[in-house]
Amino acid sequence: MRAMVLSGQARALTEMRVAVPYPGPGQVLVRVNACGVCRTDLHIVDQELKEGKYPLILGHEVIGKIVAMGKGIDPACLGQVVGVPWLAYTCGKCRYCLKGKENLCEKALFTGYTVDGGYAEYMLAYQRYVFPIPGIYQNAAASPLLCAGLIGFRSYSMLDPDCEKIGIYGFGAAAHILIQLAVAQGKLIYAFSKKGDHAAQQLALRLGATWAGDSSQQPPCPMDGAILFAPAGELVPKALSESNRGAMVVCGGIHMSDIPTFPYELLWGERTVKSVANLTTSDAANFFEQATLHPITTSVRFFELSEANQALQALREGSIQGAAVLRIH
Repeated sequence: MRAMVLSGQARALTEMRVAVPYPGPGQVLVRVNACGVCRTDLHIVDQELKEGKYPLILGHEVIGKIVAMGKGIDPACLGQVVGVPWLAYTCGKCRYCLKGKENLCEKALFTGYTVDGGYAEYMLAYQRYVFPIPGIYQNAAASPLLCAGLIGFRSYSMLDPDCEKIGIYGFGAAAHILIQLAVAQGKLIYAFSKKGDHAAQQLALRLGATWAGDSSQQPPCPMDGAILFAPAGELVPKALSESNRGAMVVCGGIHMSDIPTFPYELLWGERTVKSVANLTTSDAANFFEQATLHPITTSVRFFELSEANQALQALREGSIQGAAVLRIH
């Protein structure tokens, strides 16, 4: 099969022919239809995340079809269109798994990081960690929902349900999905892009944002909560300073630059800073239930599998409005 492979300390992927993998017990073989290009992939390629295996096939926003299975899998799964997310496997036995916090599993595996992912024509996945995709999302444009959508939803779920005014810092793949759900639920969204990114601000306004500006600007009023998708630590104290008492600032990325020191008065008033780690299978079920009630349209730019490096570079440069997607089958 064709695959885009990251080798050693290389900063670019190489197109290669590799053997189609064979599913073991509990695993399924997925014929990849499409795979979204996530900022986490960029963090891996740029060596900001260093615990992955090599050689590595990236990609964890996968929509595909189950075409083979290992022992212990219900044959009814064959032919099912599924999503394959970031969380690839958990042990089920550690202190976190036993408390229902599988996203914090001590022995977790991650798709496209510690196991091979979807920048290929086929991939393996543990059947327990894939999930059926509703019919309206069985298309290539929906693949960003598998991470940008899920992590955005988990971040959003951390906020107090009574939050009315919500700031979103970093208006890319996750934000452009989340805003559609939040607006449908009656939230007022204040969108912050990087400086000069007027296209992202216009996208936010078209999707229902109450206000849009860049990260150097102040919103017109204090917010009840905030989510940071931009991997910029300096935005944490800024978000705190622009939030009401009792607000939570949720950091939704896997990697962020250092958070600078800030005066205690920004945290005082029972404000909270919280990180989001990975996701759970219940996050996927809850998200797609809400996404079916409130249909989401993704803004995507398509690339061929062989163009994965160009997609990553476009993401690095910030020239993608919405999300990048590799079309494979």
